[in-house]
Amino acid sequence: MKIRKGDTVLVIAGKDKGRTGTVDRVYPKSEKVLVENINMYKKAVPKTEQTPQGGIMDVPRPIHMSNLMVVDPKTKKPSRVRYEIKDGKKERVFKNSSRKKI
Repeated sequence: MKIRKGDTVLVIAGKDKGRTGTVDRVYPKSEKVLVENINMYKKAVPKTEQTPQGGIMDVPRPIHMSNLMVVDPKTKKPSRVRYEIKDGKKERVFKNSSRKKI
């Protein structure tokens, strides 16, 4: 998987197009990612000990990885990611910034 927990990503398609956020969780089997404050939906929550008021809350939902691009921390621009094997180790590298490691 080219997107990992903690990466900063840019949404390139969907209702939140153009927004950036940090990856909270990755679901590799369904190829989806949970991004902080992206793809928020309303959900009715009953009263419980954890939510004593209950009511309608904003809940983030996973977004498909094809709708995201990883943001290069050095250049602050979105980029595609590829893998290179150096000295027997597999490294993620940004495609459009000349061989910079992530």
